[in-house]
Amino acid sequence: MVDTLVVVPTFNERGSLASLIGRLRQTVTGADVLIVDDSSPDGTGELADSLAAADSAITVLHRPKKEGLGRAYLAGFQHALDSGYRFIVEIDADGSHDPADLSAMLVLAQDGADLVLGSRWIPGGAVLNWPWPRRMISRAGNSYARKVLASQIRDLTSGFRVFRSDALAAVDFTSVASQGYCFQIELAWLFERAGLVVTEHPITFIERSVGRSKMHAGIVVEALARVTMWGMFSRRRKPSRRDNGSADG
Repeated sequence: MVDTLVVVPTFNERGSLASLIGRLRQTVTGADVLIVDDSSPDGTGELADSLAAADSAITVLHRPKKEGLGRAYLAGFQHALDSGYRFIVEIDADGSHDPADLSAMLVLAQDGADLVLGSRWIPGGAVLNWPWPRRMISRAGNSYARKVLASQIRDLTSGFRVFRSDALAAVDFTSVASQGYCFQIELAWLFERAGLVVTEHPITFIERSVGRSKMHAGIVVEALARVTMWGMFSRRRKPSRRDNGSADG
């Protein structure tokens, strides 16, 4: 039985989806793929269906309306758990994450990491083709969240991840209510607070060349507000068993 499911949330990603799926199927041939489409008006859902028709390892979950990245991932996670997959992967549909990194990330999960983050902000990690304001926002936002949340994770907003299913099932992931980057922060912090093993693996993030970024000011405002609230009102944190061998502390 296939033990890995790659969850790919989509909304208006017709221009980049086929390329990403092709790279995934070439580099992680033993994994299944679940495309979660939020009724994209550009025909992404129809393209996903055609990809699935040509490849039995691809499944499509059509959602009736756009409800945000977080809700799409939660639906994908539940599908993976219900189907008995051992590992669950998050990856962006826009091609900014290189599927070639997945093999090393899956090895870390197989070796005991509960959550493996593809990190831009540890030694060996990099970002290509971002303008300096976007780079500054990401670095400053991660630094602020780490400080406020007393976190040891260097790239809390990374959207490239591998979860052990048993660890995901052990935390109350359905309680995560945030969207966008804040969803990623909240979920990683949930693992860290639970004392689960979180490991960061360096990746090179490449800004999308097709389509439009979903980044907007509202996402940043939501993240700042929620992180500040969590830092002010969170209960006393449990010590983390995080393996930080690949991070710079």
